[in-house]
Amino acid sequence: MARLIYVYDPMCSWCWGYRETWLKLQAALGDKLAIEYRVGGLAPDSDEPMPIDMQQFLQQTWLRIEQQLGTPFNHEFWHTAKPRRSTYQACRAVIVARQHEKEQEMLYAIQKAYYLNAQNPSDISTLVLLAEQIGLEKSTFIKEIESENIHSLLMAEINQARSLPIQGFPSLVIENKGNYHAIPVNYLDWESTYQQIVSHI
Repeated sequence: MARLIYVYDPMCSWCWGYRETWLKLQAALGDKLAIEYRVGGLAPDSDEPMPIDMQQFLQQTWLRIEQQLGTPFNHEFWHTAKPRRSTYQACRAVIVARQHEKEQEMLYAIQKAYYLNAQNPSDISTLVLLAEQIGLEKSTFIKEIESENIHSLLMAEINQARSLPIQGFPSLVIENKGNYHAIPVNYLDWESTYQQIVSHI
């Protein structure tokens, strides 16, 4: 059976912009093929404040996504949070959630916290709160997210993502009988993407 690989980062603003279209596409595909989520890891662990030029670039990106796709953002984040260029912790959080069959719930919780509630998913304290919100046990989550096993899974997944024919996040790749094909992401029209995927099955 063919499989569709969705490569994303939970703190990628374009992935947030793609969310509604992706959900429609996923629903339309149903059980036609297996769908696998894979994190790509935008930015490694860092305690350093995000450089001002990077903050300005991302603020402009949020505005562009809002204008082009109609996706809502809470711009207060840039005034109330302490931004860091660090997404690996959020990636570990979704991998932990995957072990408990809650990856998509954790992804959405992180996106809502970041883009709508001006919370910082680079902070472990934010991720612990979100884990509890989706029904994960606090001490178990903390133990797992800090484990060498989860870190190893993250690094292996990042390396796998980099070996795929992708151009950033989000990306769609279809694998059929060992052959990999990049599927262009259409942020507004899930049907055109659907037709391309089906043609590769």
